[in-house]
Amino acid sequence: MKKVLLSLAFVLALMTSCKEKTQDKMEDATEAVGDEMSDAADTTAARVDDAIEKGAAKVEETAKEVKENHK
Repeated sequence: MKKVLLSLAFVLALMTSCKEKTQDKMEDATEAVGDEMSDAADTTAARVDDAIEKGAAKVEETAKEVKENHK
């Protein structure tokens, strides 16, 4: 009977230990995903800003051409 109880206590201790390790790994993974999402958002924002600037330059260039052709 003692062996059974000791075995159950050992299994419970092992499961608790694994649970803590799993939670730590989940926290690390959550942080990593958050960091990657933040980096992706920053990259996307930079690309959008570049596209807006290029688009604005093309609009201004086309407007000048239209204005010159209209004269």
